[in-house]
Amino acid sequence: MMFEHRSVLLEETVASLNIKPDGIYVDGTLGGGGHALEVCRHLGEGGRLIGIDQDQDAIAAASLRLRDYRDKVTIVKSNYENIRSVLEELKIPGVDGICLDLGVSSYQLDTPERGFTYRESAPLDMRMDQDQEKNAAYVINHYDEKELYRIIRDYGEEKFAKNIAKHIVRARAQKPIETTEELTGIIKAAIPMKMRAVGGHPAKRTFQAIRIEVNQELEVLEKSIDTMISLLNPGGRLSIITFHSLEDRIVKNRFRENEDPCICPREFPVCVCGRKSRGRVVTRKPILPGEQEIGENKRSKSSKLRVFERGTDQD
Repeated sequence: MMFEHRSVLLEETVASLNIKPDGIYVDGTLGGGGHALEVCRHLGEGGRLIGIDQDQDAIAAASLRLRDYRDKVTIVKSNYENIRSVLEELKIPGVDGICLDLGVSSYQLDTPERGFTYRESAPLDMRMDQDQEKNAAYVINHYDEKELYRIIRDYGEEKFAKNIAKHIVRARAQKPIETTEELTGIIKAAIPMKMRAVGGHPAKRTFQAIRIEVNQELEVLEKSIDTMISLLNPGGRLSIITFHSLEDRIVKNRFRENEDPCICPREFPVCVCGRKSRGRVVTRKPILPGEQEIGENKRSKSSKLRVFERGTDQD
């Protein structure tokens, strides 16, 4: 199928970047190129966009979508956690804006063989980067029960995590769990009947947890935010779209700590720790999609946009 992903909070994200026609911008989760295309439309002479994605299918689709701006666009197959080395390779010391859309693309969700969906039977995969070795089948069949419980509890916020982990270990003792359909059946059996119809599909939270573990999504986000802020030119902005509370909490906390990194006790009259603010949080509350966007794209419902601006007096 064609790579398709409806860019959420498109106008809001592009507006948040305060694009300068001759600026340099990075889309760290290029996907199908929706946000990147809109950024390119705002660029003039000397403007440049660097697109980063680890999914080869996304890169192929974005390359086609951005073909009219090929003189302004450089696309790199990588993870945004490698943004510093990507920019160093391109001899770019700093950029004027970075955006991330942390959502799973419609293409990835709707292509059964990618193994992201619990609605159809497919091999357990869930890799964003299909060149990496570890996939969902490895996690399900090789992690011990304690680790599975921790992942499903913490990354899926699933209250039946202990029972689901127990059922997975019991099932794989008979034969390896190989498909999304098998895993979905095991999850359903582990959840009390009266609770299966509450809060959406019973496998939703566990699939989210396994996907996060396979792709190390939270670890990558946590360790990359400070790096991205350090790569912003003075006045440059970092705009991040999240889709669940775990991501949003990380972004909110990292932005707050970059704005106010002081660790002095509250009773101290002045700061003596020497830690300096790196800028300001632009969005005291996250920007949310409007009713029209939610009506046109239900997957946008849980999205939140937060924005950080690098200080103008930074080195």
